[in-house]
Amino acid sequence: MSARNTKPILSLQISDLKKHPIWKFVTDDEGDETAVRPVNRLPVSNLMGKIVGTSVQLANGNYVWALVANLNTRSAQMNEHFVALVIERNGKWFELERYFDPMYREHGPDALARFLGLSVDEIFPISYDVRKYVNGEANALSGMVLKEPRVRLTRAEIIAMAVP
Repeated sequence: MSARNTKPILSLQISDLKKHPIWKFVTDDEGDETAVRPVNRLPVSNLMGKIVGTSVQLANGNYVWALVANLNTRSAQMNEHFVALVIERNGKWFELERYFDPMYREHGPDALARFLGLSVDEIFPISYDVRKYVNGEANALSGMVLKEPRVRLTRAEIIAMAVP
């Protein structure tokens, strides 16, 4: 694919996601690790190195656009801990950190609530469903991002789960 179809992930616009819901990370000529290009053949069979742009449903019933990353196509349990969301509002993106991420205090649920102008309870749980774009286990491709996971894993458990 030509370099003109490659762009930094946070420069994606809703129109890009409507046209191409799956994007793959690539290394561009400048070495930008955030560069992505659209994937044209859908559905995909795996999401390694890919993100999904789709609308997600907030607890209050409203839909917002999001980039869904780190989605395991076979394990809802993995997704409860590792799925990552980047939420769009008015052309700006907010990266929601997971409970074990270093910037969680600055980019966790409370910060997302401020970004969206809503209460945390109006936001969480956030429901996603990417089954029309990805082949895999239905319960892994359609799930929820909770304010807090049902069980918080220790650092060692997170590493063991991430690197089997």
